[in-house]
Amino acid sequence: MPGWKWWNNKKGPVPTTTGTSASISSATPQRGSPHPGSEGWIVKIRNNYNRISYNLGPTLLTWLETNDPEAYELVTSKPTTVAGGYGSHGNASPSPQPPHSALANHRDKVTQVYWGVQDFEYRFGATPGNMARRNGRGHRIARRFGCAWPAVHRAGAPASGGAQTGDTARKLVDAESIDTRRPYWCQLPSGRRIALYFYHGRLAQEVAFNGLLNNGQLFAERLLRILDDSDTPQLAHIATDGESYGHHHRFGEMALASALTHIEDNNLATLTNYGQFLELFPPEYEVQIHETSSRLCPRGRSWRNDCGCNTGGNPGWHQRWRKPLRETLDWLRDRLAPAYEKEVGRFLKDPWKARNDYIRVHAAPHRRGRAGIFKTCAPRTQQTRRSDDPAPVLEMQRYAVLMYTSCGWFLDEILGIETNQILQYALRAMDHAQDSAGAGTHAEFEKRLRHAPSNNTPTAQPVTCKRVARPRKPRA
Repeated sequence: MPGWKWWNNKKGPVPTTTGTSASISSATPQRGSPHPGSEGWIVKIRNNYNRISYNLGPTLLTWLETNDPEAYELVTSKPTTVAGGYGSHGNASPSPQPPHSALANHRDKVTQVYWGVQDFEYRFGATPGNMARRNGRGHRIARRFGCAWPAVHRAGAPASGGAQTGDTARKLVDAESIDTRRPYWCQLPSGRRIALYFYHGRLAQEVAFNGLLNNGQLFAERLLRILDDSDTPQLAHIATDGESYGHHHRFGEMALASALTHIEDNNLATLTNYGQFLELFPPEYEVQIHETSSRLCPRGRSWRNDCGCNTGGNPGWHQRWRKPLRETLDWLRDRLAPAYEKEVGRFLKDPWKARNDYIRVHAAPHRRGRAGIFKTCAPRTQQTRRSDDPAPVLEMQRYAVLMYTSCGWFLDEILGIETNQILQYALRAMDHAQDSAGAGTHAEFEKRLRHAPSNNTPTAQPVTCKRVARPRKPRA
């Protein structure tokens, strides 16, 4: 998977988990996906983005905007995203940035959702009505920023519950027993409510790991088996990583095109998206979310300790590194917060609003440079000196948020490139803290990280920053 080069904020080739090299170009969306005929010949070129609900994160879209403008224009065009073939409901949705609020405290969750919404509005020219969420977190904040419907979750813990609207009786459900064919209302503490869909987790696993993308027609038939023969409106849907379609599974995007074409041409079902289905068939049931669950760990512990959840590829490996890594990052976050408030508070009225608004500088750098940060983030005084530039300390906070990116926690080993990436973000945050706020944190950070053991050494030697991520070069 491509990753940021931590010092110059660019993307480039990085080692993959197989030891080979991959670059961001491998993730470029297909302009048109061939639909193969029965003899293997291409019979049609289809745009999958016109027919599916999707979300592309700010990281990929930032790269596409500069390096592949044609693809960027195709996936962000209004016919595809805002006013497509499903009434007035577009197919695109934003996601929090970075994409995992389960790791964040409340203040960081607000920032992540706000960044996702702002980036979406810049790129797609519309206010999102929904937000892609694949964990039982963040739906309350998404509603706060206007995302009334729908959020997409995977049912995880047995503590999740559902009941028909107006009925006080509830029953416990889990990933296997919840009916994924309908939307649900979720009542929020604010008095508002948000519509939720729960995707079919088992079928999503078959797409990702069990070869279901080897044959488009079989893929279509498997999707249709979710539905029954009743007259009740039903929705068959899954949520999968886009990299499954072409990157992990060669020609996977062709299988998707073939499956959708097979359904359409044979009138087996009506293609729709979440917004249109919700408008036509409002929820009749309510659901209460188990707040500590996640899509990787139904117990909600995979982000903070050795819960036992793993990839299955390395029998006997532990994840005891997760707890000290999480504690180390939390310590750094809490150490940087007062330094940030003190430094940026010298010339901005609301430091945390300033951090939220700072995404506008990154989302549209060619439209609003850093010189406009005072207007963006509410200056404390009109007599602010020209030399007062909040950008370095705001960069510190940006990297402090990015260091909780979810890919650093998915796999089994702290020495992997994914965890290396989040530690690079942490190091960059510490560098900015040292330069802009005089806060020295490197030595204590490395000391704390020594308690995170690796699986890759015979003695499980503790890992240090120097082994995982390159230390900053001394300043001349």
